[in-house]
Amino acid sequence: MKRALIAMSGGVDSSVAAALMIKQGYECIGATMKLHDAVENMEANEEGACDKEGKTCCSLDDILDAKSVASRLNMRHYVMNFKDDFKCNVIDKFVESYLKGITPNPCIDCNRNLKFERLYRRAQELGCDVIVTGHYARIRYNEETNRYELMKAVDSSKDQSYVLYNLTQEQLAHTVFPLGEYTKDEIRAMAQEMGFINAKKHDSQDICFIPDGNYKRFIEEYSGQKCEPGNFVDESGKILGQHTGICNYTIGQRKGLGISFSSPLFVKEIRVKENEIVLSDNDALFTDSLLASDFNWISKPKPGASEEYVVEGKVRYKHNPAKASCKLEDENVRVTFEEAQRAITCGQAVVLYDGDIVVGGGTIISTR
Repeated sequence: MKRALIAMSGGVDSSVAAALMIKQGYECIGATMKLHDAVENMEANEEGACDKEGKTCCSLDDILDAKSVASRLNMRHYVMNFKDDFKCNVIDKFVESYLKGITPNPCIDCNRNLKFERLYRRAQELGCDVIVTGHYARIRYNEETNRYELMKAVDSSKDQSYVLYNLTQEQLAHTVFPLGEYTKDEIRAMAQEMGFINAKKHDSQDICFIPDGNYKRFIEEYSGQKCEPGNFVDESGKILGQHTGICNYTIGQRKGLGISFSSPLFVKEIRVKENEIVLSDNDALFTDSLLASDFNWISKPKPGASEEYVVEGKVRYKHNPAKASCKLEDENVRVTFEEAQRAITCGQAVVLYDGDIVVGGGTIISTR
């Protein structure tokens, strides 16, 4: 009998993923990753793109929910402590990025370094054939190209392929996403039918280690560095007012600026050395080109030096893919859009698609 390690967050998605794998004849082992000491009873106040289930993760309630489902499915269940890895590879990077005026995506870092690195290795140690998560995405093997392909989920409103672009061919060959062919409503109905305790549990809408959404407070307390106030300036350098610290802002932001002007203003640029936030009108936020580093060609081979791929590109989790072309530029990848895109942000990922297939992705390092 084949064996599967199920990454169980305590949410409904990973719980149903476990049930679906059992139906396929796998011996399943549940694993809940202990990543940080969750802050209890703090209400989230802004939406994020994190793909974890539940209000937060790593709370006692989440672990108990996962154990309840595992018991109901007659599975072994373990809690695995990866807090040191999570601190080094996710939280430290998050804090350092914001202090440098860069907007990171911690869910991508968590998937890359924790779920599909540390947990993947633990699955091998336990003699598991595959690792399974509750992500909404699909994997298929292309016999013509002899490559595994990462694909969008059937439910486009829940598709999480954007945060999975870093997977390698080896990882794809030993990973299963059972939910990729289903809608969220179907998954909840299955959980209800099976009597899971978490069938109606809410999805996450916050970064798991900052459940109250107060980035500035978290960054200051974690780093010991004060996010000092500075000047809002326009594109010519004229002072427009004062900001509350660069870690409070990201490119394209309008809400929470705390200044009034005759027309709407948006964050265009963050100047760390000068401790300045450049504000502009909305039109100034559009650009048609970006440069990405640390690029992973997941489903297609790396193009030749003079080769160009025609693709669709996403520059953030909620971004609608836009027509573009991509080519190598030294060690990086140049992506050029047919139409200029709004608020392309350094530190975020650009993920390229060919229809439903994820071509690859990398970290945005500059825009033009």
